[in-house]
Amino acid sequence: MTLRPALLGMALLAGVLAPTMLYPVLLMKVLCFAIFASAFNLLLGYVGLLSFGHAAFFGGAAYVTGYLMRDAGWGPLSGVLAGTLSATVLGWCVGKLAIRRQGIYFAMITLALAQMLYFICLELPQTGGEDGLQGIPRGTLAGLDLSNDLTLYYVILGASVLVFALLHRTIHSPFGRVLTAIRENEPRAISLGYDVARYKLLAFVLSATLSGLAGALKVLVFKFATLTDAHWHMSGDVVLMTILGGMGTVPGPMVGAALIVSLEDQLADKVGSLVTVILGGVFVLCVLLFRRGIVGEMTGFWQRLLGQRNSSRI
Repeated sequence: MTLRPALLGMALLAGVLAPTMLYPVLLMKVLCFAIFASAFNLLLGYVGLLSFGHAAFFGGAAYVTGYLMRDAGWGPLSGVLAGTLSATVLGWCVGKLAIRRQGIYFAMITLALAQMLYFICLELPQTGGEDGLQGIPRGTLAGLDLSNDLTLYYVILGASVLVFALLHRTIHSPFGRVLTAIRENEPRAISLGYDVARYKLLAFVLSATLSGLAGALKVLVFKFATLTDAHWHMSGDVVLMTILGGMGTVPGPMVGAALIVSLEDQLADKVGSLVTVILGGVFVLCVLLFRRGIVGEMTGFWQRLLGQRNSSRI
């Protein structure tokens, strides 16, 4: 029990000291995608629902935040909150339609609705079409100048810690236990009297909300919102991050996001478009060799090691 607080403290200390060794913008990108992957993991890892349309919430919130901050003159806090709220509303609408189906039908419905949003972003004049929204100002927050990368990094780090704490509390709450029960045996959960559709919808909306927050924060980092944020490739990337890191674990999506973002950053200038092929190879290797993801396999190894030690003492 004493190991977990020590690891959390070390992780937080590493986050505070990281900008002294690494580029803050890269670190902020990792944090944004860590939030995105963790939000997606709540749905896939703990409810067992595979969504291929989460880019709709990520990209939709990015466009709403960017438009309000650049064209309507809103501040960063109000812009991010409005973008996140738009993802909540969109998540409720998509969830009401999608949760009526399961398996591949659920995935295809989310993908189809996400592609509808993609084409809306492409055609609306307010979104800038293929050029997207460029030159979005960061503004100031509580007297802090967010145009400074280091200042913005610590703001996003604080937001990330709050999101991860919320997800951890949700997963280990009675609500989270019901979600796990639905994933393991949905008919049994229904027989116990739980309103499964309601629990699924709540989990879907929460996942969409946090995905929208990730997209809104990404706008502050890069000062633009593009069609890439709403493209189905983005939905595929978050699936890869979650499975690679270890779905059904709290730190797994964070690890997966850090690895994928770092690989893309290191390989983009060296291999160009081949980075997609390399990431696909990484995914295949993960499925073949690390079926529970990196964190899942490490946890299993650690548990087996402790079991061997305890048995040897007996």
